[in-house]
Amino acid sequence: MKRLLTLTALIEVPTGLALIAVPDLVVRLLLGGGISGAGIPLGRVAGVTLLAIGLACWLASHDAQSCAARGLASGMVIYNFGVATVLVISAIHSHQTGAALWPAVILHAAMAAACIACLLSSSSSGHAKLSPDI
Repeated sequence: MKRLLTLTALIEVPTGLALIAVPDLVVRLLLGGGISGAGIPLGRVAGVTLLAIGLACWLASHDAQSCAARGLASGMVIYNFGVATVLVISAIHSHQTGAALWPAVILHAAMAAACIACLLSSSSSGHAKLSPDI
C-alpha cells in the first residue's frame, strides 16, 4: 500500500497545484472546453482538495499498514471510481473531450482497482485490524 499511497500523492499534488494556478487550462485539457466566472474559483477549490488528498496520501504512506491508511485507501476507491465515472459521463453528454480526458479516465480506473487490490491484500494478510479497540 505504501507505493500506491506514494504514487497517489505524486499524481494528486501536481494536479491540485495546476488547478489552483490555472484551472481553465486543466479543464481544457480534460474536457476540451474552458471555464469562466464561478467555475474558476470552483476549479481552485477542487485543486485545494486534490492538494489535501495528495498530502494525506503522502503522510499515510509512512505508516501504510495503519487503519488510517486503510481508511484513506477506501476513500480513494470512491474518489477514483467517481472521477472516472464523472469524466466518462461528461464526455458522453457533451461530446467534448480534451487530450487528457481518456488517459485520466484510465488512470483513475486503474487507481481504483489498485486501491481495491491493496485493501483486499492487506485484509487477507491480517496486517490491519478490521475493527478498532474499545
